[in-house]
Amino acid sequence: MKLIDGKALANTIKDEIAVEVAELKEKGGKTPHLAAVLIGDDPASAVYVRNKVRACEKVGFKSTLVRKDADTTEEEVLKIVEGLNNDPDIDGFIVQLPLPKHIDEEKVNLAIDPKKDVDGFHPMNVGRMALGLPSYLPATPFGIMQMLDRYEIETSGKHCVVIGRSNIVGTPMSILLSRKAKVGNCTVTLTHSRTKNLKAETLRADIIIAAIGRPDYLTADMVKEGVVIIDVGINRVDDASRKRGYRLVGDADFEGVAPKSSFITPVPGGVGPMTITSLLMNTLKSSRKEIYG
Repeated sequence: MKLIDGKALANTIKDEIAVEVAELKEKGGKTPHLAAVLIGDDPASAVYVRNKVRACEKVGFKSTLVRKDADTTEEEVLKIVEGLNNDPDIDGFIVQLPLPKHIDEEKVNLAIDPKKDVDGFHPMNVGRMALGLPSYLPATPFGIMQMLDRYEIETSGKHCVVIGRSNIVGTPMSILLSRKAKVGNCTVTLTHSRTKNLKAETLRADIIIAAIGRPDYLTADMVKEGVVIIDVGINRVDDASRKRGYRLVGDADFEGVAPKSSFITPVPGGVGPMTITSLLMNTLKSSRKEIYG
């Protein structure tokens, strides 16, 4: 069993980006600029955005944080988005989800200029991804694709089972792994909470992407020897022995499935660190006009 160290890989990629940005600045080029919009006081969102700002500093990007109270109106948020769309110095930006309930997330998402949609959620980028055209890939799937590539995990001709059909992870992964590409050419089965006899599906899998949001859901009796497991889940479970009163676990029962795996991502320290790194990679692409010219 080999551990896929997302934290180490994320740092490697950040170092590569930092070198490229330094060279860009030395030549008098524009410094890539990533902005984040945070509405409200959700603790997890605040931590995530703070980590994005730190990541920008590490690689030499400019970063802007637009922070507003939870009672900010939908109209005000849309005006913020419009301002970022029209700011020529901003290469990409994200509106951190979830938004307060009185704000329509879909309306906000659609208002973002696809050229600056470094989260990869706008329908134009999703459509381009589905067609195999250059696009900003959703951050978590992009990070997973980097993991498979950099760890030289063979995907061509393999059977991949994706557990979870969200627009953020499951559905994009099913599309990306089925494409004709270096990391791709899989036969993909997309499963979800309504799938009958899920165990029969996962036992056939060479690669499993677990993204259903249920702690320790994928157990040892559901996987075959030599399987590759990419665990996207980040779940809090009560643990009185921990100082914080809880611990983080994935969607896979790590202790059970790891001995049967050829490669596996840990939780924490697996997919999570790659998500922010993917945002940086998308922002760099935007700065270079790589997707839309």
